[in-house]
Amino acid sequence: AERLGMLTVPAGAGNSKRQIKFMQDFGTTIIHAIPSYALHLLSVFEETGVDPPRDIQLKIAYLGAEPYSEHTRKRVEEGLGAKVFNSYGLSEMSGPGVAFECPEQNGMHIWEDAYLVEVLNPTTLEPMPDGEEGELVLTTLDREAMPLIRYRTRDLTSIVPGACPCGRTHKRIARIKGRSDDMFIIKGVNVFPMQVETLLMGVPEVGRNYQIILENEGPMDAMTVRVEVQHEFFRGDIKSLKALQQRITAALKGELLFTPKVALVEPDSLPKREGKAVRVIDHRRQE
Repeated sequence: AERLGMLTVPAGAGNSKRQIKFMQDFGTTIIHAIPSYALHLLSVFEETGVDPPRDIQLKIAYLGAEPYSEHTRKRVEEGLGAKVFNSYGLSEMSGPGVAFECPEQNGMHIWEDAYLVEVLNPTTLEPMPDGEEGELVLTTLDREAMPLIRYRTRDLTSIVPGACPCGRTHKRIARIKGRSDDMFIIKGVNVFPMQVETLLMGVPEVGRNYQIILENEGPMDAMTVRVEVQHEFFRGDIKSLKALQQRITAALKGELLFTPKVALVEPDSLPKREGKAVRVIDHRRQE
């Protein structure tokens, strides 16, 4: 950062109004945040009357540390008036900086001078062919005090085959689908929260927050998706809300192959966190 003449302002999640003031005072042009916090910031911008394209000088936003969909990327880009790039990192590897998207936005380039990357079958630990999904496994190449050898990240991705048009030769990994331990099973179906988010964020009437509730219903498991609705749509008539609920239910059934319950709720009514979002609440009895 010093060599590039960049001023960096470390600021953890929290006190969002103060962070917006930082952006205005410092003329911030780039932010790096988790996707759910970026969505939360958009709500705080609206609450405080700040219009990012007009009042903030942001040009680029890097999002990482939790899975998010293309629809979420577009929402953040429109709200911030900035180009959004995907990033990947984890605390065990010194935080952000393991991989970043280039302007082509077709996979994240791994810094192969610092990390050896493998994608393995999470069950057999056999290498997966390029383009096929598996668990990301990393080995550090330049750490002396605490090297990590074939570290299982539990993150699910694939190696993007072929060369990148940008000219960089470092391998690329695809967008993180989720973690192997994020997956839950409902009615015999393996479900990843990212499947639900990708569908919901593509519906214009849906707001910025949702929650998946898992419960026992007699001898079976049941899943309820609580979905915030955009302010202007929530004030509409009951018939329109019922049609939206049915449309979302049908779309989820088509994706998941079972029918979940869908509950439409008021905007900003679901719990908010300034750290990583908790999307799945599991109330099922553990036997």
